[in-house]
Amino acid sequence: MPHAEFAYNITPTRATGCSPFKALYGINPITSIDLIPFPNDCKVSFEAEKRAKEIKKLHKHIRVHIEKVNEACKIKANKNRKGMEYQPDDLVWLHLR
Repeated sequence: MPHAEFAYNITPTRATGCSPFKALYGINPITSIDLIPFPNDCKVSFEAEKRAKEIKKLHKHIRVHIEKVNEACKIKANKNRKGMEYQPDDLVWLHLR
């Protein structure tokens, strides 16, 4: 089951355009061994601000992609629908179950 979960998490989704791992961590690991955390003593990073900016930029890109996909789905779903405009005093048929 862990292998199936890992495979799902590295597969890009249509809505976001990237994998869940990339959306969360900013990287797409090749194998599950890439996810093993380093010991705390060697986790010194002087580029934290740069990394935070990269992740924010990635999240902004994902948000824009999701909005585009949602708009495309909306257009496709509403393709054959017609808008109904009702005015006051119009008679309508209601079917209640």
